Amino acid sequence: MNAMPLLVGVLCVMAIAYRYYSAFLAAKVATLDDLRTTPAVVNDDGQNFHPTNKWVLFGHHFAAISGAGPLIGPVLAAQFGYLPGLLWIVIGVCLAGAVQDFLVLAMSIRRGGRSLAQIAFSDVGKVAGVAATVAILFILVIALAGLGKVVVKALGGEEVKFPTPSVLVLPADKPIVPGENGTFQVPAGAGFAWDQHGFMLINESFQMRSPQGLIGTGGESWGDIVAGKQTALQHMGNGSWIYYPLPSNAIRVIPGSSWGTFTIAMTIPIALFVGLYMYKLRPGHVVEASIIGAVLTLVATVVGGMIPGSPLEPFFNLKDYQVIWAMAIYGFIASVLPVWILLCPRDYLSSFLKIGTIAILVGGVIIANPHMEAPAINHAFLGGGPVLGKSSAIFPFLFITIMCGSISGFHALVSSGTTPKMIKKESDARMIGYGAMLIEGLVGVVAMIAASTLPVGDYYAMNVDLANMPAVHESILQIPGGGIEHIADYEALTQESLRGRTGGAVTLAVGMAHIFDTSAKRLGAATAGTLQAMWKYWYHFAIMFEALFILTTIDTGTRIGRFLLQEVMGKFHPRLGLHGSVFASIFSTAVIVAAWCYFIRANNFAAIWAMFGVANQMLAVIALAIVSAYLAGAGKMKYLWVSAGPMIVVATTTSTAAVQILLRQWNTLVAQANAAKPDTAMQFNAVITGSLLLLILLCGAIVVVTCGIKILRTDLPGTQKSLSPAAA
Repeated sequence: MNAMPLLVGVLCVMAIAYRYYSAFLAAKVATLDDLRTTPAVVNDDGQNFHPTNKWVLFGHHFAAISGAGPLIGPVLAAQFGYLPGLLWIVIGVCLAGAVQDFLVLAMSIRRGGRSLAQIAFSDVGKVAGVAATVAILFILVIALAGLGKVVVKALGGEEVKFPTPSVLVLPADKPIVPGENGTFQVPAGAGFAWDQHGFMLINESFQMRSPQGLIGTGGESWGDIVAGKQTALQHMGNGSWIYYPLPSNAIRVIPGSSWGTFTIAMTIPIALFVGLYMYKLRPGHVVEASIIGAVLTLVATVVGGMIPGSPLEPFFNLKDYQVIWAMAIYGFIASVLPVWILLCPRDYLSSFLKIGTIAILVGGVIIANPHMEAPAINHAFLGGGPVLGKSSAIFPFLFITIMCGSISGFHALVSSGTTPKMIKKESDARMIGYGAMLIEGLVGVVAMIAASTLPVGDYYAMNVDLANMPAVHESILQIPGGGIEHIADYEALTQESLRGRTGGAVTLAVGMAHIFDTSAKRLGAATAGTLQAMWKYWYHFAIMFEALFILTTIDTGTRIGRFLLQEVMGKFHPRLGLHGSVFASIFSTAVIVAAWCYFIRANNFAAIWAMFGVANQMLAVIALAIVSAYLAGAGKMKYLWVSAGPMIVVATTTSTAAVQILLRQWNTLVAQANAAKPDTAMQFNAVITGSLLLLILLCGAIVVVTCGIKILRTDLPGTQKSLSPAAA
């Protein structure tokens, strides 16, 4: 199967959905009316409420909702094959995700720009309001941790363990070169063996660390180290070899991306300048500001290529914990500053690049028409696999792995957070609410295509830790194309270490660069040498593109969390509320930032992503339940299926996944309790994860039940008084 027919079909379905279904929602369900005054106009304070050009606001909203979900989720879900994920994205975004975003935005506008939790208080009752508030706070923190973890995996340096026991095998004329502080440089062409039959050739050079040192031996002593001599020699041929048995604490060192970090860092001063330009220097000249911002960002990407190997490299080659600190500082500052200074222009600039890049990718897929190397359905891993975990079966984990591309509860926080406080007229809500979500669904489709057009062997080489490879290597080889790898070629082209870079971000960047390269070749745009030289720029542009997606959600999500926490604190004292003191803003922002930073550091990627998936989708259930109660109270009972249908589907898949994850946490606690030396950190994480999941499920159930009771008690003839300006 080639990619172009799939993409064209998806575009047609989305165009039909926007033209007809969103028009139906706008006219019959939300009943948009430009004669009504919006909260942005009524409460304009230049701080949080601010009437904004609809295209700038579309950019802000799209940037805020488009985090890691539509990019990373489809890449990870490619483990199941490309077809299940594509179907869920397209059906989910048209009938569920875009519906939720649009109706929550319309509901918040009619409620004076109130948050989802406040609307639950006013429209459903105190019990639902408290449950929604608690759930949203915890879910928001977990969501930001999941998004932030992707940035850490893409930009930060990390250390990957080797399986034990295992051995490196090298030709005698290419020994390992010792360095400083227990580090060693392993030349390209090393063999990596872990048992009698497990063997993998590593064609790329890499750095490793072994505090105990490495001792190489030759000859027959190999058979005394690991029973894999015959397999190793079979793969590497005859000759003189050196065998290095790896100690249990041997690790592969993956450096941080100084190029990507520099480029992302430069977008902050660029955004500050664009904000000043649009609002102070040349008010209203949006196009000028957009062009300037886009050009400066592209220049930053090119200049970033000069950072590796330069005296500035140590300042941008960050470890994982340093990336977390950098994100924390940025998220704090962006949340405290007025929206027009940094948040809005940076999100607008980001969306300008995001939409432009997606348009180029869509064009690239149509021109290149690459072959889908991944199977349509990968039967080998339908019950679980190396990317998502051996217990993560396609049902229900597909539905929590692909989140934002189909439906995302986090979007409901944006649609009832910053966006309704900035919208000029009600009719803009259709384009901003429904339209932006369709574009995000398209992002998910393109991400799935980019991952699925890579050779299968390369997909797993990047998405499986070396420590986990022995357990899944044979299964991967059974997949058509599973033994084909070009990972060393990709590393030479991108000038980055790629093997074992789990988390999906690196895989997507390579897939995007592959599409750019293939389409350029089809167009005959340049010579082969020039195209090879362009690979590193395409790859790092893709990394910047991904990080921009995520960081714009980090800053907006932190701000929304601050709003919600201040709403809660305001019930205890007015000066701690949303319109209270500067101290209240700083304190509430610091609490939110500290919370999501803790979860980034406390767990591994697979665990935090699964937790993020459950939390995010349960928030969607809560949002759709509140929308259903709102519609019933507005006399729209006959349109209840619009929100209740998706809510039932998402509630079923999410609660099933949550129960399975809870069982895992329980099994972990039991295993550690019976262990000779229990791992206290693992026990603590299991308790925290399980407790939060239980809390989220409980809060979700309370909101759904109370909304159901509210709907059943609604007077069916009803009126639309809740839609009136007075109700707002």
